[in-house]
Amino acid sequence: MFPNSFSLGHPPFPSKHQQQSNLFSILPMNMSPTLVSHQQTVVPPLNFHTAVGNLAAAATGTQQPMTYGNVSPVSTSDALTLFQGRKRQSERSVSRNIKRQRVNSQNSDRTVVKQAVPLPAERRHSFPGPISTRSPSFLRRGSPALAGCVPPLQDTLRPDPREARLPLAKDELSQQVLELFQACRQQASDLNRKELCRTELQREIQLIFPRSRLYLVGSSLNGFGTRSSDGDLCLVVKEEPVNQKTEARRILSLVQKLFSTKLSNFIERPQLIRAKVPIVKFRDKVRQVFFYVEFDLNVNNVVGIRNTFLLRTYAFIENRVRPLVLVIKKWASSHDINDASRGTLSSYSLVLMVLHYLQTLPEPILPSLQKNYPECFDPTMQLHLVHQAPCSIPPYTSKNRSSLGDLLIGFFKYYATEFDWSRQMISVREAKALPRPDGIEWRNKFICVEEPFDGTNTARAVHEKQKFDMIRGEFAQAWRLLRDKRDLKYILPLRADKLKR
Repeated sequence: MFPNSFSLGHPPFPSKHQQQSNLFSILPMNMSPTLVSHQQTVVPPLNFHTAVGNLAAAATGTQQPMTYGNVSPVSTSDALTLFQGRKRQSERSVSRNIKRQRVNSQNSDRTVVKQAVPLPAERRHSFPGPISTRSPSFLRRGSPALAGCVPPLQDTLRPDPREARLPLAKDELSQQVLELFQACRQQASDLNRKELCRTELQREIQLIFPRSRLYLVGSSLNGFGTRSSDGDLCLVVKEEPVNQKTEARRILSLVQKLFSTKLSNFIERPQLIRAKVPIVKFRDKVRQVFFYVEFDLNVNNVVGIRNTFLLRTYAFIENRVRPLVLVIKKWASSHDINDASRGTLSSYSLVLMVLHYLQTLPEPILPSLQKNYPECFDPTMQLHLVHQAPCSIPPYTSKNRSSLGDLLIGFFKYYATEFDWSRQMISVREAKALPRPDGIEWRNKFICVEEPFDGTNTARAVHEKQKFDMIRGEFAQAWRLLRDKRDLKYILPLRADKLKR
């Protein structure tokens, strides 16, 4: 797809006892040979003049050209192997109701290398030649030279979604919840397309910021995504915090320029949004199937990376969590209360509200992972180790056997009649409702939902009483209708095929 997409493989991560003190102290294996030869193993600190120069060089295509096509595996002495590309499966053959594909590979010490996907002739570009390494042992798991690299998709997706069996539905409402979940949940093919785009974009961005890493975060990876979920990307350029009003905007302006010039054949509508946390919004032109996938790219939002794997652990630790969250997100969207840009609830806040409810039941369905396993969700943990946290959590079984239908009704009842909005704060970290803080982050806000890692208010967008009254009214109405009718169509009247979008 992209000019420098010479390999889609990612090296494995170092073991914990070999972790580095600096996330970006070593050059990645997936950097182009041009950069390796010039940068050696010492990379200067982030410098915007250098970045602009790198962008100009990248835009003019000064890298050594080679033909991009269906090539045989590159044979090098003691080298990183490049695998032959295979043709992309026809998008039309992908069924909406396709069974979940196998996303994970078996856990092994072998290097996982993805295959490059060739493009039609009119979209082919050049890519650099093979990279020589000292010996095959250089690629072994635990090699300190690999610290700081983004983990392979297979390594980030544990626990295995294939093993997360859906709960049994013994009543009509529970069956409706399951059917909607199966119709709308993100498929393995959707996630793979986003990951492929992330991988290729990282290679291009590293021509400007050589030590940067691009992470797929948010609903695409945390287990709560739908077929139409945006792809959230986090560009980490350095370990230190980045000023979002100045430095992040300058970084993103360079990324936007890269997208609109060199990558204009593949990236559509790159726009710099100057919000509190600025982002670049864009579309991937190449891999759209039923609809375009929108991407949002931010800079150094490391809390978002940590949250992705915390929420993913919650998503797969109990098989009733994901169906419940997805249906509530669809309900909120259909009633226009799921858009932080319009003063209502973000999807992230809604997920935290569901998790909090499941933690505060008389017989809890979820524990507090941060309290029970603080070493796995340490906010100071280096980013290249964060993806390993879910693998360290032992199996969990709740004594609460409530059906999905009963849990859905209970969710609406809790927030319509039991939760004290004026005095309480929703806390997943503590697994209980806490007294509402009096800081500026919480003052004049009608809904308080604690961010599990940095303690900010994720529902700060709800600052108008009219919007808050509308949200509370929707919760109350949904509770009454489900209590009396026990039929999902009374709160979600849209057909399933429309809900997919």
